[in-house]
Amino acid sequence: MYKTYSMELAGRTLSIDIGRVGKQANGCAFMHYGDTTVLCTATESAKPRDGIDFFPLSVEYTEKYYAVGQFPGGYNKREGRPSENAILTSRVIDRPMRPLFPKDMRNDVTLECLVMSVDPECRPELVAMLGAAIATSISDIPFAGPCATTQVGLVDGRVIINPSQKEWDNGDLQLTVASTQDKVIMIEAGANEVPEKDMISYIYQADAVNKQIIAFINQIVAEVGKPKQEYTSVAIPEELFEAMKQVVSPEEMETIVFTDDKQTREKGIAEATKKMEEAFADNEAFLAQLDEAVYQYEKKTVRKMILKDQKRPDGRAITQIRPLAAEVDIIPRVHGSAMFTRGQTQICDVVTLAPLSEAQRIEGLDANVTEKRYVHHYNFPAYSVGETKVSRGPGRREIGHGALAEKALIPVLPSIEEFPYAIRAVSETFESNGSTSMASTCASCMALMAAGVPIKKQVAGISCGLVTGDTDDEFVLLTDIQGLEDFFGDMDFKVTGTHDGITAIQMDIKIHGLTRPIVEGAIQRCKDAREYIMANVMTPAIAEPRPEVGEFAPKIIFTQIDPEKIGDVVGQKGKTINEIIKRTGVQIDIEDDGKVSIAGTDKDQLEAAKNMIDIIVTEYEEGQILEGTVVSMKEFGAFVEFAPGKEGMVHISRIADHRIAKVEDVLSLGQHVTVKCLGKDRMGRMSFSIKDAPQHQ
Repeated sequence: MYKTYSMELAGRTLSIDIGRVGKQANGCAFMHYGDTTVLCTATESAKPRDGIDFFPLSVEYTEKYYAVGQFPGGYNKREGRPSENAILTSRVIDRPMRPLFPKDMRNDVTLECLVMSVDPECRPELVAMLGAAIATSISDIPFAGPCATTQVGLVDGRVIINPSQKEWDNGDLQLTVASTQDKVIMIEAGANEVPEKDMISYIYQADAVNKQIIAFINQIVAEVGKPKQEYTSVAIPEELFEAMKQVVSPEEMETIVFTDDKQTREKGIAEATKKMEEAFADNEAFLAQLDEAVYQYEKKTVRKMILKDQKRPDGRAITQIRPLAAEVDIIPRVHGSAMFTRGQTQICDVVTLAPLSEAQRIEGLDANVTEKRYVHHYNFPAYSVGETKVSRGPGRREIGHGALAEKALIPVLPSIEEFPYAIRAVSETFESNGSTSMASTCASCMALMAAGVPIKKQVAGISCGLVTGDTDDEFVLLTDIQGLEDFFGDMDFKVTGTHDGITAIQMDIKIHGLTRPIVEGAIQRCKDAREYIMANVMTPAIAEPRPEVGEFAPKIIFTQIDPEKIGDVVGQKGKTINEIIKRTGVQIDIEDDGKVSIAGTDKDQLEAAKNMIDIIVTEYEEGQILEGTVVSMKEFGAFVEFAPGKEGMVHISRIADHRIAKVEDVLSLGQHVTVKCLGKDRMGRMSFSIKDAPQHQ
């Protein structure tokens, strides 16, 4: 027997089948919201994984094309690697769930969300977020939940809870908020310059809905939830900490940590670790846990300094930003480039422009989104943190950071009508010591302006950190966290925006949620910091977009032709259009309505290609003058090509103003000539005269 639980959620019925399927998983929730169906499971390994110093949680959001009645594209008719949307959704599911698992547990836990049916009115991503939390809450896996997630859209100023896919795509806000019973635990947003006070209001409207969902989940857990099982803790024993303090005193550890140079700090920690290894040489139990214990000792030291003494490891005030620098045009010949440096974090961003035909094609379950005109890619090589590791391509973190910077800048991009280009920005991490995604936002904004992209406003980003004490009222917010404060702190709250409002938010935390004063304080702190960055760093480097694209960027011109003439321009098997491209070196794209875009770096060649197309589609009448090339000669006359694939015949009697015996006496192959149109002959071919053209008059 199985049980079904239902509640009304934002005007639709949310139903969960428990015990119907997936009975061998630790927890399973078969989710239905409208006609959207997602199978969510939570499973745990029987034993801890050896040799790791982190909680091994894996989240998989899997899209199946049968969910929208489609075959997978390409040759192989099986779903391949996850789409970018699937990867980003997995990350959003992970972020509120991870802090609620025990930090000292090392059993593998996997959350899998299988999208089986998609109703465009009920986004499957939201259903998966709820299902993962429910499956884990009813399982025997240790978990301090439940948590719930709500999405908020904004269409024509109207707030929509759990919007449809169309409302989500076309609105001014894409806000996802996860909460526990008492606090907000995750925020993710893309926004069209939403003011801070409005964003806070929307966050807590979502939080209120989450509390209703949690009450519903608690009813399910009370009826069918399994007792939570015991686990093997890897917590460091207190006696080891006390022994470490006898070898390296708290004052010594504070001196080691208190520096603004990452390498100096790491060297000091390495020397302290070696000192303790020598002291504990005869204690195998202590040695086995020493690396993690040193990490925890360093963490306790940093947190005490910040919380009790208001001291940061690099000596900054809690609201102070690290040293900043910005410059543009650091890479020659590319279409646009900029570098943004904040302390030991340094990003170089390079922008490439291309015709709209180069926009990224997207395959996924959302049929409304088929291509992306603006793409942001982020790369994080090992050398940026002083490590050696072979690159295996972008991981989930890199994809997530690129998507965040992309989301930050989309609201200020010009429309296609204003700027008919596909745009790619690539952020290369030269150096990393915290918040490279926010540096990527700043660098990308400047690179776009340097490339001549007429963005509407500047966008900057900054991250705010947090260290909490024993009570909700005991906390310190940190503007512009570096890596150490991120590792040992409780929050990484990233906010991007213009002078007028927020464009993106991403919040990661390690504790069981944030109070409203923390959320409001972090948002205000980020606003103050990004205002400073734009006014004092970015504007001096480049104040506004350049008036036109650079020398090496493609220029694009347009012409309109009769749709009935598209075949004439393309030619048989593309012969005509390919010949135009070959002669001019341009790129040509023709839309079904006859709009033709011509892209290239040489303005003369652009005009030449446009002229060829205009010639091809023009119906010539008697008396018009054309330029052409002799392409073949016969006994009766010569054929002159006046556009790729377009020829007319000059009878031998029309070549010269005197009688000639052979065409070859006057003309040669490849000769450039001016001709006068005489109309069409009996065979429907264009008939020309050379002797009646202006060159002979």
